Amino acid sequence: MVKHQPLQQVYEKQLCLSFLTGIYGCRWKRYQRSHDDSSKWECAWFIILCSTFFLLLFWAYFWLEAHNDYNQFNWLLYNRSGEWKDGTVPIFATTTVGLSYITFLMILALCHISLGQQLNLYWIHKIGVLATLITTVSGMVSIDDMWGDEWDIILISIQSTGPFLHIGALAAATSLGWLVAGHVVRGQRTKFQMTLLLIYVSVLLALYVVPLSISSPCIMDRTSLKPRPEVIGRRGAPMLAPENTLMSFNKALQQGVSSLEADVTVSLDGVPFLMRDRTLRRTTDITKVFPDRQHKDASLFNWTDIRSLNAGQWFLESDPYWTVGSLTWKDRNRIANLTVCSLVEMLRLAARANRSALLNLHRPPPEHPHYKTWVMDTLWAVQRSGISQKRVTWTPDTDRARVRGLQQTSLEKLSVEELRSRGISSLTLRYSQASNKDIQNFLANNMSVTVYPVNEPWLYSVLWCSGVPSVSSDAPQILRKVPYPIWLLSPYEYGLVWITSDLVSIAIVIGIFIFQKWKMSGMQNYNPEQIMLSAVTRRPSRDVNIMKEKLIFSEVSNGVTSVDEHLYPENGYDIGQYK
Repeated sequence: MVKHQPLQQVYEKQLCLSFLTGIYGCRWKRYQRSHDDSSKWECAWFIILCSTFFLLLFWAYFWLEAHNDYNQFNWLLYNRSGEWKDGTVPIFATTTVGLSYITFLMILALCHISLGQQLNLYWIHKIGVLATLITTVSGMVSIDDMWGDEWDIILISIQSTGPFLHIGALAAATSLGWLVAGHVVRGQRTKFQMTLLLIYVSVLLALYVVPLSISSPCIMDRTSLKPRPEVIGRRGAPMLAPENTLMSFNKALQQGVSSLEADVTVSLDGVPFLMRDRTLRRTTDITKVFPDRQHKDASLFNWTDIRSLNAGQWFLESDPYWTVGSLTWKDRNRIANLTVCSLVEMLRLAARANRSALLNLHRPPPEHPHYKTWVMDTLWAVQRSGISQKRVTWTPDTDRARVRGLQQTSLEKLSVEELRSRGISSLTLRYSQASNKDIQNFLANNMSVTVYPVNEPWLYSVLWCSGVPSVSSDAPQILRKVPYPIWLLSPYEYGLVWITSDLVSIAIVIGIFIFQKWKMSGMQNYNPEQIMLSAVTRRPSRDVNIMKEKLIFSEVSNGVTSVDEHLYPENGYDIGQYK
C-alpha cells in the first residue's frame, strides 16, 4: 500500500555563498542563484574583467619600478604646466584603488566558478570595470606620449625581479589547477572542457620553460663579482637638501660619494653658477623678489641679483622627495636661508674633500653677452677654485679642444672608435642606454662607464653585477645601505631553483586532478535510493544538496506525485510544493 505524506524541505543556511553571489551579482536570495552554465554575455564580461585585472597589474608594476624616476616625471610635468606638483600621488592612489577593486571582483568570480555558481556581474560593477579599463588605457596612452622612454624600465627590472615573478606566476597557475580540474573531470567531455584543458596545459608548459628567456647579470659566480660601484652625488644629495646648493653637496660628501655632479649656467656678467632649470621659478623665490622677470632665462640675470634670491624655502614648501619630515630642526633652519651656489664654491668644496667633479654645462641663449665665451668663463672658474683639472670631468661636445686638460666624457653612446678619435675615455649614460652587453664591450676597451640616475637598490644591484664602475644618484644615502647585491645566484643554484619549482608545480597539479577525479567519481556513484533527504538527521554536503534537488525536480517533471515511504522518510522534501 502506498502511503502519501507531506514532506517538508529544510534548507541549510549558506551565509558565505549568499555573500559571494550578493556582492558580485546582487543575488542575495537562494532562488536567485543557479548552477546553470553562464551565458555567453556573462562569459564575455568575465574576460573583460580578467583583461582589466592583468592590465592594471602591469600598470601597477610599471609605477612601482618607475619609482627610480619619480622626480624626473614631476620635472617633466613642471616644464609642461609651469607649476611644481607631485603627479605620482594621484596616479598611484587611483591605481591602488582600481587594482584593489578589480582584484576583489576577480576573487569573487573565481569563487563563483569554484562553487559551480552561474556568473552574473551586477550592472554597477560592469560600469566600474569599464571605467577602470578606460582610465588605465588613457593613462598608458598619456605616459607613452609624455614619458615614452620610461617603458624601458620594465625590461630592465625583469633582470632583478624575473626569477621572483616566475615563481609567483607559477604558484598562481598551479592554484588555478583546482578550478580547471573541477571543470574538466565533470561528466562527459565537451569541446569547451578540452579547449580549457589545452589552454591551461599550454600556459603551464610556457611557465615551466620561461626561465630560459630570463637573462640577468646577477646569475653569475660570486668570484666574478666586480668591486662595488662608486656613487656620484647627482646635484649633491637632493633628497636631504635643495639640489645644487652647497648644503646638498656637503650632505652628499657625508654619505661617502666619490664625486659631485652639478648643472652649470653662466650669469649675465659671466659668473658660472649652479642651476638645473631654464628659469629660476622652481628653485628660488624670484616670484616674490622679481615677479616681472620670473619667466626670463636664468642666465639673463647678473650674479648680484641671483645671489639675493632664497634657494631653500621652495624645498621646505614643496617637499619634492617627501623627506622634509625626517630632517632635523637645525637642518630646516639652514635650508630656509640657503642661496644659489656658484661653481667656484662647489669646486672648492670638492677640492677640500679630495673629490672629483662632473659638470653638465648649459650654453646661454644667443642674445647672452657671453654666448661665445661661456667655455672660457667656466674654465676660468675651474682655475680659480684651485681644484686639479684631472679631477674635473667635462661633458659638452663643444670646444673639447680647449679643455684637453680636463677629463672627457660623452653623454651620447658612441662606438669605441668614435670615442677614441675624439679623445674621450669615459661615458655617462642613462641606464636605459647601457645594456649589459654594451657595458662589457666598453669596459673591455678600457672605457669607463657611469650610469644615471640610479636611486633604487635593485637597479644599483643589477648594475653592480654588470660591472659598472660608477653610478650617478639622487639618493646616495640609500645606496650607501647596499653593501652587497640584493640577490646573487650561480647558474647551478638558479637552475636548481627553477627545476625544483617546476617539479613541485607538476606534482601539485597532478595531485589536484587525481583528487578531483576521485571526488567526482564518488559523487557519480551515489544511488538516489540511498540519499538521505532529511536535514534533521544528517547535515548534507553542498554536492549532495544539489543532487537532492535535481532528483526531486526530475521526479516532478516525470509526473511522479507520490513518494514511497521507505525511500523518503519523514522530514524529507515535500514534492508537492514543486508541482
